[in-house]
Amino acid sequence: MTKIETGMALAAGLGTRMRPLTLTRPKALVEVGGRALLDHVLNRFAAADVSTAVVNIHHFADQMRDHLMARTGVPAIRISDETKQVLETGGGLVKARPLLGAHPVFVSNIDAIWKDGSLSELERLKRAWDGGRMDALLLLAQREASLGYGGKGDFYLEADGRVRRKGKAGTAPFVFAGTQILNPAVLTGYPEAPFSLNRIWDDLLARGRVHGVVMDAFWMHVGDPDARDAAEARLE
Repeated sequence: MTKIETGMALAAGLGTRMRPLTLTRPKALVEVGGRALLDHVLNRFAAADVSTAVVNIHHFADQMRDHLMARTGVPAIRISDETKQVLETGGGLVKARPLLGAHPVFVSNIDAIWKDGSLSELERLKRAWDGGRMDALLLLAQREASLGYGGKGDFYLEADGRVRRKGKAGTAPFVFAGTQILNPAVLTGYPEAPFSLNRIWDDLLARGRVHGVVMDAFWMHVGDPDARDAAEARLE
């Protein structure tokens, strides 16, 4: 099983859909179940033996720094500062590339919540990772068995584990659950500018280098105040 020592939490977003909760704090520090969304991610990293976590910051950056400095134990925190310009998911990863190292890393959004079973979802990702066949391994949730998601799905999963997009029409059974393993080498050549991680995925999908693992846990997308309240109720 691959050892993943570094994880990145994508925490620089403005959280506009989470207003009014994000009028006085960043989305990453909105609490669910008595714990900040960011801490849910960092604690999952710690449980998966991640020793270093990179966190990008922009919105209410001083609050983020204070919160991160107050954490103790693993993982050790390294900040990728986007206070001058928010770079979205793709550009944020490119800027953080020097902090990520050369080996595969976890990359997690901060708006996903779930309860792990006997085997954690990050452990399941590690067990499925094969760098010879893939550059991105996505954690997938079943579209019709989730909370806080109202879209038409993102991907189909092929028999060999590769994923393909649903296209513009119709629906797909699986949704990206906000966490993946990514080979940092694929960031080479992309600009340190605002752009979506989807651009990188599309290049990898064209080469058959994106695979998926369907999660066992129930996925909750905490994208707005109603979803936050629903996720908290389910956790209780």
